[in-house]
Order: sequence, then structure tokens, then C-alpha cells
Amino acid sequence: MDSIDELVARLAQDATAVKPVPHPFLLSLKLIAATTIYLIASLTFSGLRPDWVEKLHSLWFDAEIAALVGIFCVTSLSAALLGFPDQYQKRKMVLAPIWLFILFLLVLILALRADSPAAQLPVHSFQCTLSITLMALVPATWTFYAMRKFASTHSRLAGCVALLSAFSVGALWLRLHEATDSLVHVIEWHYLPMLVIGIVGLWLGKWLLKW
Repeated sequence: MDSIDELVARLAQDATAVKPVPHPFLLSLKLIAATTIYLIASLTFSGLRPDWVEKLHSLWFDAEIAALVGIFCVTSLSAALLGFPDQYQKRKMVLAPIWLFILFLLVLILALRADSPAAQLPVHSFQCTLSITLMALVPATWTFYAMRKFASTHSRLAGCVALLSAFSVGALWLRLHEATDSLVHVIEWHYLPMLVIGIVGLWLGKWLLKW
């Protein structure tokens, strides 16, 4: 009996305290706060578009920016929830980005219909996609780093959502920085690449978030 008591006492002394994981809401708030600081710092360095005051009075531009902010916030929350094996029993919140993307698509369609006569296309094209992707690297890195500490059972979906969240930050930055009014250009080179980014996220999630 003494040997058993000694064994239990020794095991109790050797046990290391396990730090409880943060609530996914808190994790998402940390991601959002860090990315917001990053976005503000980037805009401070690059500068806002010269007509930003005028654009604030444009209904569809405001709606587009608001939808992008919504996508970023909701995908950040969804990524945090997907870091847990049971999605913290909040599957509806995990799938909430779908509704935000539908709303975003609706805003773009209505804005495109209202763009008459259509604004002139800029001389550049793929450079915008490249700029957004480079801008998204930092938030994508720390989002994946945060998610690797957990045990996602939906690694592909988690990777997809994480990259879409980061890419939306890059798209938001460029929309606030670049003085481009051509919605055709914006849709083609700012937003359609999200489809490719989502597919890349599926692969990265399987590679980086498996356990």
C-alpha cells in the first residue's frame, strides 16, 4: 500500500500543469485585433487612396467595404472554431462565411449594375492579385500558427477558411489604397482569385493542420 501511495505522490509531483485552451471567441478576437493593427500599419505606410473621402459617400463602395470586413470577421471566427475537434458545437457559426460570401456577391452584382457608364479599366491587371497575396502572407502565417496548437478534425476546411480570411484582409487593404473605380477589374483581379486561394487553402490545411 505504501508503495502505491508513494507512486501516486511521485506522479502527482511530476505532473506538469496543462494550460487551458482559450475560448474560440477569444482566439478569434485576438486574430482580428492583430490583423486590424497590421492593416492600419500597412495603410499608414502605403497611404489611403487619394479620393477616399469622396468614396465614403458612395453607397456601393461602402457596402463593398462593409461586406469585406464582415467576411474577414466571420472567417476569423470560423477558423477559430474549426481548430477544435467538435467545432465547439457551433457548426452554424462555422458555416456562417457562406452567407457572407453570398451577400458579398449580391453587393458586387448590384454595384456592377449601378456602374453606368462603366469606369475605365486600369492599365495593370495581375499585379493586384499579387499585391493582395503578398499582403495576406502575414495574417495567413499567424492564423495557421495559432490553429496548429489545436486539434482540428476538418483540416482541409480549416485551411480554406484561414486563407480566405487572410486574403480578404489583403483585398480590403488594396481597395482602400488603390484608386481604381473599375468594378470589372476589381472583380476579375481582386475577388475571383479567392476561388483559387480557397483551393490552395484546402491543400495547405491538409498539409499544415493534420495531426
